[in-house]
Amino acid sequence: MTDTPPRTRRRPALERVVATADRLFYANGLHATGVDTIAEAAKVSKASMYTYFPSKDDLVGAYVDGRSRAWRAHVDEHLAGSDLAPAERVLLVFDLLGAWFATEDFNGCPFINAEAESTRDSPAHAVNVDHRAWVRGLFRDLAEQAGADDPTAMSIRLAMLYDGAMVGAHTEPGIDWASEAQRAAAVLLAV
Repeated sequence: MTDTPPRTRRRPALERVVATADRLFYANGLHATGVDTIAEAAKVSKASMYTYFPSKDDLVGAYVDGRSRAWRAHVDEHLAGSDLAPAERVLLVFDLLGAWFATEDFNGCPFINAEAESTRDSPAHAVNVDHRAWVRGLFRDLAEQAGADDPTAMSIRLAMLYDGAMVGAHTEPGIDWASEAQRAAAVLLAV
């Protein structure tokens, strides 16, 4: 008897809804993007869409969850492939931000944007809280490996630079916010 992985059933309509919501929510904002617009662009009926997501809030939660998973995988991939010292790995995170900021479709931090348009009891808020804990955890682990006296406090300071760089890059794209945040991080880490 062979062990075969269970077959997963593709759901093209669900995939189209999620991909369309991701694109439209990020480009236009949550409140400016209605479910009718998403359903039409994804070429599905609203009834089909509501089969997968009982409310727009659930769809927004799926959107930020997808963004979180993708960003975590991106950062993890780059850190895992790096032979840099821990403090330099912190600085690499800011390089990744800078590369993202330079893309044509950069429209700010999807988590900060979603948080500004969500309520504290929404699925998006729960995902955002989890994502922020991941960011601080990443910085805490790297700061601890780098020998920081108080890795938890350092993680909060680095997260402030990380968030500030994203807000700055969205608001004033002519400034190299990622590099400036990286320089400040280097000072904090005494690299």
